[in-house]
Amino acid sequence: MTDPAERALRVDLAAAYRLVAMFGWDDLVFTHISARLPGAGHRFLINPYGALFEEITASSLVEVDLDGTRLSGDAPVNPAGFVIHSAIHAARPDVGCVLHTHTRSGVAVSAQRAGLLPISQQASIALGSLGYHDYEGIAVRDEEKPSLVAALGDRRALVLRNHGLLTVGASVSDAFLTMYTLEAACQIQVLAQSGGAELTQISQAVLYGVGANIRTVTKGMGSGLTWPALLRRLERRLPGFAD
Repeated sequence: MTDPAERALRVDLAAAYRLVAMFGWDDLVFTHISARLPGAGHRFLINPYGALFEEITASSLVEVDLDGTRLSGDAPVNPAGFVIHSAIHAARPDVGCVLHTHTRSGVAVSAQRAGLLPISQQASIALGSLGYHDYEGIAVRDEEKPSLVAALGDRRALVLRNHGLLTVGASVSDAFLTMYTLEAACQIQVLAQSGGAELTQISQAVLYGVGANIRTVTKGMGSGLTWPALLRRLERRLPGFAD
């Protein structure tokens, strides 16, 4: 692991796994995050199957290609993780990272016919680039790839019906921040619905202007504004991810 670009990517991806664990979004060992390696060819990094997310380190990540051939590391790879991630990486060269979760709130919203509702500021952000993919069983079949790719299109996020959430980004930090916002929107929706009162929805006119507001709030830095702070928190709470 001497290439500086690969080293930096491995550290960021390991950090994302640890952050998912820290925020309580992990599901034992059964979800996954991948990152496209720099350089020629379709090669990406993914977790060693069977390791808890809080155990992932930069050096433990496994390198695979689109055929599922393991190019480095000796740990197995989650078959469902390979199907989902290889499909998106092959179809979206602009995507550097794919992040998938099975959180309770995410699955709860994915089971609702109306999906994510425009009832919070977080939802107003997530709805700007959100698609839906119908459940086709546990994602171990290559036949599901075309419908998954079509549902994502050029969007940044998917609600996987009856399954969970998925986000993509040019970088690990982009995919993570998109997931943070989408997960928060789902948590808020489930909490709001539990109160039993009628919900107030944000108007389409307001939703339309959210994108420009986001750029103003983040000073055009996007996930670059929050990622360094998240890494500092991780160093305090779950150190060792860069090993």
